[in-house]
Amino acid sequence: MNATIRQTALHTIELEAQSVAGLAAFVDDSFEKAVALIHQSKGRLVISGIGKSAIVGQKIVSTLNSTGTPSLFMHAADAIHGDLGMIQQNDVVLIISKSGESPEIKVLVPLIRNFGNTLIGMVGNTASFLAQNSDLVLNTTVSKEACPNNLAPTSSTTAQMVMGDVLAVCLMQLNGFTGQDFAKYHPGGNLGKRLYLRVADLIIANEKPAVLPGASLKEVIVEITEKRLGVTAVTDNNNHVIGIITDGDLRRMLEKSNDISSITAKDILSPHPKTIAASVLAVEALDVLRKNDISQLIVEEEGIYLGILHLHDLVREGIV
Repeated sequence: MNATIRQTALHTIELEAQSVAGLAAFVDDSFEKAVALIHQSKGRLVISGIGKSAIVGQKIVSTLNSTGTPSLFMHAADAIHGDLGMIQQNDVVLIISKSGESPEIKVLVPLIRNFGNTLIGMVGNTASFLAQNSDLVLNTTVSKEACPNNLAPTSSTTAQMVMGDVLAVCLMQLNGFTGQDFAKYHPGGNLGKRLYLRVADLIIANEKPAVLPGASLKEVIVEITEKRLGVTAVTDNNNHVIGIITDGDLRRMLEKSNDISSITAKDILSPHPKTIAASVLAVEALDVLRKNDISQLIVEEEGIYLGILHLHDLVREGIV
């Protein structure tokens, strides 16, 4: 039984992979014109469909909106019962259908054409009603569904989904859509934080441990203990960083020294500590911590000590 399950799974993956690879032949003049048309449009892209194609359409709309192409979804069945009012004069309409012959599609297409909007058909049958009545066609024909009965939309919906991603990525490229733009549309969750959260945002609530070079060993230990970051900066009277003392530095010093009565901060500190500017993205700070195998970074701006960034700050915000 297990062998049969594995064989079925691998065959399904192979068929769907073939359907995706086959799309390369359909990136043609009609595809290029469709992308250019959407890019140049002063309106939105209205996507419609029925059944599984409708679900794919909703996903494509979500991807487009999050990558800078204003889009909305209009269910084909609802469209002919009032939702046609969603379509504005400058909008481009994209209808998704495998067969291109669904009854709802046959009713909807003439209405769109009467409105005067440009119609793009994403269709798996280029001889269909939808294809023949569209201004431009995105061909998503597949040779066979992964379904053993060649009936349930499987390979065909995969092809539609990928074509939607291809469309979105091409539009991103044309729009010059950057990581900063992406962050504007994704402010929530860990993804958003990775794109906009900066070191300055993370250290606001942290203590700011610091001692002068002449501070006694007791003062150093108290500072590290009270500020609870496992570290203290050593600064001069102008708040410039001279060095850093970690709890590890303290342990190593105690292992080597018999007389600790006269030890001061300048005897223990590690000079030239790793620092980072407050304006740097948190995710970049994480890279610095990882590359140097350390847990804390001195934060400064124009040479002035601002505080400590701890690895725990990044963990807390879900950056790690």
